[in-house]
Amino acid sequence: MQTVRITTTQNVEIEYEIASIGERILAALIDYGVLIGYGIALSLILSALPGSGRSTSLALVVILLLPIFFYDLLCEILMDGQSFGKKQMKIKVTMLDGSQPGIGAYLLRWLLRLIDITLSSGGVAVLTLLFNGKGQRLGDLAAGTTVIKLKPEVGLRDTIFAEIQDDYQPVFPQVAELNDKDIAIVKEVLDAGLEVEDTGVGDRLEQKAKTLLAQKMGITTNMHPRAFLSTVLKDYNYFKGRV
Repeated sequence: MQTVRITTTQNVEIEYEIASIGERILAALIDYGVLIGYGIALSLILSALPGSGRSTSLALVVILLLPIFFYDLLCEILMDGQSFGKKQMKIKVTMLDGSQPGIGAYLLRWLLRLIDITLSSGGVAVLTLLFNGKGQRLGDLAAGTTVIKLKPEVGLRDTIFAEIQDDYQPVFPQVAELNDKDIAIVKEVLDAGLEVEDTGVGDRLEQKAKTLLAQKMGITTNMHPRAFLSTVLKDYNYFKGRV
C-alpha cells in the first residue's frame, strides 16, 4: 500500500493512501460519462435553436465546446483538485508535500494529459503509475503532484481533529486563546472518559479540564463538562481549519 504523509495547518502529520490505478480509471470513466452527457445535451440545444448565419453558429459551437476541451483543468482549479469523477471516488490531487497545488501545477498536469492519456489511450499513464511508486503519471511528475484518497490512514482518535458539519456554527470564539497542545489534552480527556470503567473518575477529569480551559479562555459557562469539551474541540477545528 503506497502512502504519502501530509502536514496539516495544525502541524499534525497525517498519512494518506495514494489512489489506486483502478480508482483513477473509474474516476476518469465517470468524467467521460459527464462529458458525454454534456455533449448530448449540447446537441439537443443546438438542434432546437433557430437557424442563423454560418459564422455565428460556428462561433457558438466553438464556445460551447470549450468546457469539454478544458474540463479537467477547470474542474481541478475550481473544485480543489477534484473533477466530478474524482469527487465521486473520494480522491483528489495534492502536492507531494501536502500543500495545495497552484494553477501552474494543474496546468502542467493538464498539458501532459496529451501524452499520458490522449495519444496513448492511457497506456503511458498506467505504465508510469505502475513503476513510479508515488502514484504519479507524467503530468504528476512534472507538477510535483499525486492523487490521494481523502480518507486518512489514521483515525480521528489519533489526531486533534473532530468531524464537524459544513454548516457548523461555533459557540466559543475564545478558543483562539488555545493551542494544539491544549486541544490534544481535550481529545485525550474525552477519549479517557469513554474508556474508564469508573464513570466518576471520568467525570472529575472532564470537570477539571473544563475549569482549566474556561479560565484560559476567560469565560464562564454552565455547559456540562463533556459537552463543553466536545464543543471546544469542534470550535477549534472550525477556526483553525481542517484538511
